[in-house]
Amino acid sequence: MSKLGIIDWGIGGVGVYREIKKRSPQASIVYFSDTGVTPYGRLSRRQLAARLETVIGYLRDSGCGAVAIGCNAASTAIGDLRTNVPVFGVIEPAVEMVSKLRPEKLGMIGGRRTVMSGVHTRRFAENGIAVKQRVAQPLSALIEAGKIDSPELRAEAARIMRPLKNCTHILHACTHYPAAESVLAEFVSPTTKFIDPAAALARAIPAKYLKGDGSDVFLTTGDAAAMRRSARLAFGVDIGRAKKVTL
Repeated sequence: MSKLGIIDWGIGGVGVYREIKKRSPQASIVYFSDTGVTPYGRLSRRQLAARLETVIGYLRDSGCGAVAIGCNAASTAIGDLRTNVPVFGVIEPAVEMVSKLRPEKLGMIGGRRTVMSGVHTRRFAENGIAVKQRVAQPLSALIEAGKIDSPELRAEAARIMRPLKNCTHILHACTHYPAAESVLAEFVSPTTKFIDPAAALARAIPAKYLKGDGSDVFLTTGDAAAMRRSARLAFGVDIGRAKKVTL
């Protein structure tokens, strides 16, 4: 097996895909967008783990020797997975990346499940770092719909970011959010630095899982045309043809 699978509920993981291809152009990737099912953040922990096991099994049968999970909500359930496929989540690389920076005032924006899980708070506390978190749930849906610079997104950004305006650093705890960073930055200090953990996750994947012929496949349980459009608008990535699958 020489392919790497990437799982995200939507197109947020395209940022991770982009970073992996920068590092390892030869990597063969199967990207799986699961927009045809209930958003991962709305599933119970048991339901989420079961769904991830189903998708991971599908990717394994498609020739993937390892899986990267770009979704923060899904990454909170990695400890519950029953699979023999190596799985790399985004949370630990993000915590390690931020901890090395030693931010003076750290803020974080994420989906409801990610924030309420408390996993970032606990891990940062272990490294002596306090974090001020904000649930930014509406942002991912707006970005997924291609509304990157819409009045709706701008209004939500103003509301969400206001309490974080004086943070020195803000962690994107959702892989969708970097797509709207220019808008989010309007509502915080000009010196605030945003942290995108996509590159950290890409670096965390061992080189043995990044071998191949450079060919990629994009799959979705949702709307394939919408996936292609959103990936282009959000991350400037032309994924080519996306295939709809039922799983």
